[in-house]
Amino acid sequence: MTMPRLRTVVLVAGAAVLAKRAMRRRITAAPLWPMPALDEPVSGRGRLATVTRRVLVTGRTEPAEGVIQLRLEGTGLPAWQPGAHVDLVLPSGLVRQYSLCGDPADTDTYTVATRLIEREQGGRGGSREVHEQLHEGTEIEIRGPRNRFPLVDAPAYVFVAGGIGITPVLPMLRAAEAAGADWRLLYCGRSRATMPYLDGIGKLAGDRASVVTEDESGLPELGFLAELPADTAVYCCGPDGLMDAVTAAMPEGRTPHLERFSPAAPAGGGAFEVELRRSGRTVTVAADESVLAAVRAEVPGVSYSCEQGFCGTCQQRVLEGEIDHRDELLTDAERGDSMLICVSRCAGERLVLDL
Repeated sequence: MTMPRLRTVVLVAGAAVLAKRAMRRRITAAPLWPMPALDEPVSGRGRLATVTRRVLVTGRTEPAEGVIQLRLEGTGLPAWQPGAHVDLVLPSGLVRQYSLCGDPADTDTYTVATRLIEREQGGRGGSREVHEQLHEGTEIEIRGPRNRFPLVDAPAYVFVAGGIGITPVLPMLRAAEAAGADWRLLYCGRSRATMPYLDGIGKLAGDRASVVTEDESGLPELGFLAELPADTAVYCCGPDGLMDAVTAAMPEGRTPHLERFSPAAPAGGGAFEVELRRSGRTVTVAADESVLAAVRAEVPGVSYSCEQGFCGTCQQRVLEGEIDHRDELLTDAERGDSMLICVSRCAGERLVLDL
C-alpha cells in the first residue's frame, strides 16, 4: 500500500486542562432539568431510558480552527471502548452525539470535540450552542456511552478520517498501537489549520500517517484500498462524500466500518398511513415528510431531538406493519417491534404505533 507521507509533523505536548477539585465537589447525581417525555404511558422508550449523568466542563481548548475540545468530569462514569460516543443534553434541551476521543483508562473524565457547523452549512444549532455556552464551570447532563463503531480484532488496520471525523479514530490508533497491530492512517481535511490533533498524530504515527488537504493536494487518492489484504480492517469517519468514496474503493464484496452522524438515507419514499392506536387517530405521511412531522401535527407532545436517527428520543413501539429502518442506533433485535420515527418509514402502506 502506497500512501503519501506525512509532510509536516509538529510535536507539541497536548495540554489537557486538569480538573479543579473545587468544581469536582459540586457534581451531584441529581438531574439538571427533566428530560422531555410523553404523557404516560410512554411507548418504546425502555431501552433508551439511559441513565443521565451530571458532569462538569473542567477544560476547554481549541485544537484547530473552528473546533473546541471539552473535558467533562463526573463521578461513576461508565467505562468505554474506542468508537464509543455520548449524548450531550444541551442547556436548550437539544441532544447531540459526540465521539469520545480521550483515554479509556481515564475513568473520571470524558473528552469530546466538536466543529462549529453554521446553519448555511447544514447545521441545526447544536454545535453553535456547544461553542457559545459550554465553558469551564458549566454543568450539563450526558447519556451513554454507546458504541456503534467498535474496533474489531484484526492484524492490520487502515483508518481514513475526514476533519472532525478524526475524533473516534484517535482512541483506535492508540489501541491498535498498544496491540502491536500494523496500522496506517489517511487523514483528510480542507486545510491543516482546520484539522484537529495533527501534532499528536504526527508524534504517534510518524510516517504511518498521511495528511491530504484540499488546499494543497485536492481530494485523496483511494485506489490503494482495492489492494489491501483480506485481513485488513478499514475504518472511516468523516463527511458522507468521503465515506461513500471509501466504500466505492473497497474490493468487491468487502465493506468498511463506518461512523455516520447524518442519515444514511433521505427521508423520501412513498406515502402511507400511520394509525396512532392509543390516540385514536390516523395520519397520512407524505412522500417527502417524516413520520415524526406527520405525527406531531396531531400529537404535538411527541418527544424528539436529533431528527437524524441517532439519539433515540423519538423511538416508538410498532404494533402492526412492516418497518423500513433508516436509523443508526437500534440493534437488529430491537428493530423487531420499534422504530425511530424521525427517519424510519413504512415498507408497505400502513403502520400502527402504540401512541
